Amino acid sequence: MALPRTIAIDGPAGAGKSTIGALVAERLGYLFLDTGAMYRAVALAASRRGIDPDDADKLSDVAKKVRIMIGPPTKQDGRAYTVLLDGSDVTWDIRSADIDRIVSQVARVPGVRDAMVEQQRALAGQSRVVMVGRDIGTVVLPTADRKIFLTASASERARRREEELASRGERRARQDLLHEILRRDQLDTERAVSPLKAAEDATVVQTDGLSVREALDKVLAAIQRP
Repeated sequence: MALPRTIAIDGPAGAGKSTIGALVAERLGYLFLDTGAMYRAVALAASRRGIDPDDADKLSDVAKKVRIMIGPPTKQDGRAYTVLLDGSDVTWDIRSADIDRIVSQVARVPGVRDAMVEQQRALAGQSRVVMVGRDIGTVVLPTADRKIFLTASASERARRREEELASRGERRARQDLLHEILRRDQLDTERAVSPLKAAEDATVVQTDGLSVREALDKVLAAIQRP
Protein backbone atom coordinates (compact mmCIF):
# COMPACT_ATOMS: atom_id res chain seq x y z
CA MET A 1 0.00 0.00 0.00
CA ALA A 2 1.34 3.45 -0.91
CA LEU A 3 1.82 5.67 2.14
CA PRO A 4 0.47 9.24 2.20
CA ARG A 5 3.03 11.91 1.27
CA THR A 6 1.76 14.56 3.69
CA ILE A 7 0.47 13.76 7.18
CA ALA A 8 -1.18 16.46 9.26
CA ILE A 9 -1.57 15.97 13.02
CA ASP A 10 -3.54 18.62 14.90
CA GLY A 11 -4.79 18.92 18.45
CA PRO A 12 -4.85 21.05 21.60
CA ALA A 13 -1.92 21.86 23.89
CA GLY A 14 -0.54 18.81 25.69
CA ALA A 15 -2.34 16.22 23.55
CA GLY A 16 0.95 14.53 22.63
CA LYS A 17 1.21 15.81 19.06
CA SER A 18 4.97 16.45 19.21
CA THR A 19 5.81 13.10 20.80
CA ILE A 20 3.55 11.04 18.54
CA GLY A 21 4.36 13.06 15.43
CA ALA A 22 8.11 12.63 15.93
CA LEU A 23 7.68 8.88 16.42
CA VAL A 24 5.50 8.57 13.32
CA ALA A 25 8.09 10.45 11.27
CA GLU A 26 10.90 8.28 12.63
CA ARG A 27 8.96 5.08 11.92
CA LEU A 28 8.12 6.11 8.35
CA GLY A 29 11.38 7.95 7.55
CA TYR A 30 9.61 11.29 6.99
CA LEU A 31 10.62 14.87 7.75
CA PHE A 32 9.09 15.97 11.06
CA LEU A 33 7.93 19.54 11.63
CA ASP A 34 6.37 20.77 14.87
CA THR A 35 4.77 24.08 13.90
CA GLY A 36 3.98 24.83 17.54
CA ALA A 37 7.72 24.96 18.20
CA MET A 38 8.01 27.57 15.47
CA TYR A 39 5.45 29.83 17.14
CA ARG A 40 7.16 29.27 20.49
CA ALA A 41 10.46 30.30 18.92
CA VAL A 42 8.89 33.52 17.64
CA ALA A 43 7.45 34.15 21.12
CA LEU A 44 10.90 33.59 22.66
CA ALA A 45 12.55 35.93 20.15
CA ALA A 46 9.95 38.60 20.92
CA SER A 47 10.35 38.14 24.67
CA ARG A 48 14.12 38.49 24.43
CA ARG A 49 13.64 41.73 22.50
CA GLY A 50 11.23 43.09 25.10
CA ILE A 51 8.30 43.14 22.67
CA ASP A 52 4.82 43.24 24.17
CA PRO A 53 2.82 40.12 23.15
CA ASP A 54 -0.03 42.45 22.13
CA ASP A 55 2.13 44.46 19.70
CA ALA A 56 1.05 42.83 16.43
CA ASP A 57 3.26 44.95 14.15
CA LYS A 58 6.49 44.22 16.01
CA LEU A 59 5.63 40.53 16.41
CA SER A 60 4.97 40.23 12.67
CA ASP A 61 8.30 41.92 11.94
CA VAL A 62 10.15 39.49 14.22
CA ALA A 63 8.43 36.50 12.61
CA LYS A 64 9.62 37.62 9.17
CA LYS A 65 13.23 38.08 10.28
CA VAL A 66 14.07 35.18 12.61
CA ARG A 67 15.63 31.95 11.34
CA ILE A 68 14.02 28.84 12.80
CA MET A 69 15.36 25.35 12.15
CA ILE A 70 13.89 22.09 13.46
CA GLY A 71 15.89 18.90 13.10
CA PRO A 72 16.73 15.56 14.71
CA PRO A 73 17.68 15.57 18.41
CA THR A 74 21.30 16.65 18.97
CA LYS A 75 21.37 15.74 22.66
CA GLN A 76 20.12 12.77 24.65
CA ASP A 77 18.15 14.80 27.19
CA GLY A 78 14.60 13.69 26.44
CA ARG A 79 14.01 15.97 23.46
CA ALA A 80 12.13 14.66 20.43
CA TYR A 81 13.91 17.14 18.14
CA THR A 82 16.21 20.16 18.29
CA VAL A 83 15.02 23.72 17.70
CA LEU A 84 17.49 26.39 16.58
CA LEU A 85 16.63 30.08 16.76
CA ASP A 86 19.08 32.18 14.73
CA GLY A 87 21.59 29.37 15.14
CA SER A 88 21.20 28.89 18.91
CA ASP A 89 19.70 25.79 20.53
CA VAL A 90 16.44 26.87 22.22
CA THR A 91 14.78 23.45 22.43
CA TRP A 92 14.02 23.74 26.13
CA ASP A 93 13.94 27.54 26.36
CA ILE A 94 10.76 27.60 24.26
CA ARG A 95 9.10 25.24 26.77
CA SER A 96 9.43 27.62 29.74
CA ALA A 97 6.43 28.80 31.75
CA ASP A 98 6.95 32.34 30.45
CA ILE A 99 6.58 31.17 26.84
CA ASP A 100 3.60 28.98 27.79
CA ARG A 101 1.82 32.13 28.95
CA ILE A 102 2.30 34.19 25.78
CA VAL A 103 2.58 31.75 22.86
CA SER A 104 -1.15 31.67 22.09
CA GLN A 105 -1.24 35.49 21.99
CA VAL A 106 1.71 35.55 19.62
CA ALA A 107 0.32 32.77 17.41
CA ARG A 108 -3.00 34.55 16.90
CA VAL A 109 -1.36 37.55 15.16
CA PRO A 110 -2.16 37.34 11.41
CA GLY A 111 1.28 38.60 10.34
CA VAL A 112 3.02 35.98 12.48
CA ARG A 113 0.84 33.20 11.09
CA ASP A 114 1.37 34.34 7.51
CA ALA A 115 5.15 34.26 7.94
CA MET A 116 5.13 30.82 9.57
CA VAL A 117 2.62 29.25 7.17
CA GLU A 118 4.73 30.34 4.22
CA GLN A 119 7.74 28.52 5.68
CA GLN A 120 5.68 25.47 6.61
CA ARG A 121 4.20 25.04 3.14
CA ALA A 122 7.62 25.44 1.54
CA LEU A 123 9.02 22.66 3.73
CA ALA A 124 6.04 20.40 2.99
CA GLY A 125 6.71 20.79 -0.72
CA GLN A 126 10.26 19.48 -0.42
CA SER A 127 9.73 15.96 0.96
CA ARG A 128 7.40 13.54 2.70
CA VAL A 129 6.42 15.21 5.94
CA VAL A 130 4.63 14.72 9.25
CA MET A 131 3.51 18.18 10.32
CA VAL A 132 1.91 18.83 13.70
CA GLY A 133 0.11 21.89 15.02
CA ARG A 134 -3.33 23.36 15.49
CA ASP A 135 -4.38 24.33 11.96
CA ILE A 136 -2.39 22.00 9.70
CA GLY A 137 -5.30 20.02 8.29
CA THR A 138 -7.59 23.05 8.04
CA VAL A 139 -5.29 25.87 6.87
CA VAL A 140 -1.61 25.02 6.33
CA LEU A 141 -2.10 21.77 4.40
CA PRO A 142 -5.84 21.52 3.70
CA THR A 143 -5.17 18.92 1.00
CA ALA A 144 -2.92 16.75 3.19
CA ASP A 145 -3.16 13.08 2.26
CA ARG A 146 -3.95 12.03 5.83
CA LYS A 147 -5.29 14.11 8.71
CA ILE A 148 -5.28 13.17 12.38
CA PHE A 149 -6.81 15.13 15.25
CA LEU A 150 -5.11 14.00 18.45
CA THR A 151 -6.83 14.97 21.68
CA ALA A 152 -7.20 14.24 25.39
CA SER A 153 -9.10 15.69 28.32
CA ALA A 154 -7.72 18.86 29.91
CA SER A 155 -7.02 17.04 33.17
CA GLU A 156 -5.06 14.33 31.37
CA ARG A 157 -3.04 16.94 29.48
CA ALA A 158 -2.23 18.78 32.71
CA ARG A 159 -1.04 15.51 34.27
CA ARG A 160 1.25 14.82 31.30
CA ARG A 161 2.66 18.34 31.41
CA GLU A 162 3.40 17.95 35.12
CA GLU A 163 5.27 14.71 34.44
CA GLU A 164 7.20 16.24 31.54
CA LEU A 165 8.37 19.13 33.71
CA ALA A 166 9.24 16.82 36.60
CA SER A 167 11.44 14.74 34.29
CA ARG A 168 13.51 17.92 33.74
CA GLY A 169 13.65 18.75 37.43
CA GLU A 170 10.91 21.42 37.29
CA ARG A 171 8.02 21.40 39.76
CA ARG A 172 4.72 23.12 39.08
CA ALA A 173 1.31 22.58 40.63
CA ARG A 174 -1.00 20.56 38.41
CA GLN A 175 -3.87 22.96 39.11
CA ASP A 176 -1.80 25.85 37.73
CA LEU A 177 -0.97 23.82 34.64
CA LEU A 178 -4.64 22.92 34.16
CA HIS A 179 -5.59 26.60 34.36
CA GLU A 180 -2.99 27.48 31.71
CA ILE A 181 -4.15 24.67 29.42
CA LEU A 182 -7.79 25.75 29.65
CA ARG A 183 -6.78 29.34 28.92
CA ARG A 184 -4.76 28.26 25.89
CA ASP A 185 -7.64 26.10 24.66
CA GLN A 186 -9.92 29.14 24.82
CA LEU A 187 -7.46 31.39 23.01
CA ASP A 188 -6.73 28.77 20.35
CA THR A 189 -10.34 27.88 19.60
CA GLU A 190 -11.71 31.43 19.70
CA ARG A 191 -9.05 33.27 17.71
CA ALA A 192 -10.26 34.89 14.50
CA VAL A 193 -7.39 33.57 12.37
CA SER A 194 -6.95 29.80 11.92
CA PRO A 195 -8.78 28.63 15.07
CA LEU A 196 -8.09 25.20 16.50
CA LYS A 197 -10.61 22.66 15.21
CA ALA A 198 -10.63 19.23 13.64
CA ALA A 199 -10.77 19.14 9.85
CA GLU A 200 -13.97 17.57 8.56
CA ASP A 201 -12.00 14.70 7.02
CA ALA A 202 -9.69 14.13 10.01
CA THR A 203 -9.58 10.94 12.06
CA VAL A 204 -10.03 11.83 15.74
CA VAL A 205 -7.80 9.87 18.13
CA GLN A 206 -8.66 10.19 21.84
CA THR A 207 -5.62 9.32 23.99
CA ASP A 208 -6.89 9.41 27.59
CA GLY A 209 -5.60 6.33 29.37
CA LEU A 210 -3.32 5.30 26.51
CA SER A 211 0.43 4.82 26.75
CA VAL A 212 2.62 6.52 24.16
CA ARG A 213 2.99 3.17 22.39
CA GLU A 214 -0.78 2.59 22.33
CA ALA A 215 -1.45 6.10 21.02
CA LEU A 216 1.24 5.66 18.37
CA ASP A 217 -0.30 2.37 17.23
CA LYS A 218 -3.71 4.03 16.85
CA VAL A 219 -2.30 6.90 14.83
CA LEU A 220 -0.25 4.59 12.59
CA ALA A 221 -3.34 2.45 11.98
CA ALA A 222 -5.27 5.54 10.90
CA ILE A 223 -2.44 6.65 8.62
CA GLN A 224 -2.02 3.26 6.99
CA ARG A 225 -5.69 2.50 6.42
CA PRO A 226 -6.73 2.08 2.78
